[in-house]
Amino acid sequence: MATEAYPGCRFYVLFEGQAQGVFTEVSGLQVEMDVLEYQEGGNNGFVYRLPGFTKVSNLTLKRGLTTSNEFYRWLADVASGRLKRRHISVVMYDVAGKELMRWNFLNAYPVKWVGPQLRAPDNTAAIETLELAHEGVTLG
Repeated sequence: MATEAYPGCRFYVLFEGQAQGVFTEVSGLQVEMDVLEYQEGGNNGFVYRLPGFTKVSNLTLKRGLTTSNEFYRWLADVASGRLKRRHISVVMYDVAGKELMRWNFLNAYPVKWVGPQLRAPDNTAAIETLELAHEGVTLG
């Protein structure tokens, strides 16, 4: 059965179930597993390769700069010891508006905020970046 590839341009980012502005880019949808090698004594023909720890990448969100500074305040709160974790969902839609895929990031908190690059001759949108650590991703 053939399946078609969907465009990655229709998505929303939800913070605890509420849409949070218009994000232009999401990256870090990645899960990686370590591979442990075990060499059995007396057997020189091969090395056992076993699954090890699972690691998840940080989630990186980019959006046009707005008058809200909620992301920076969230990072500042975490930096001052007031850790507030949030559940984040990235939801992808098809061209008709039907939900195709949902990635849920558990107990996320900011670890990096990057403000816009400001250059007088440019007329491009000012973009802010928020990087989030989390405790795992589920599909749903």
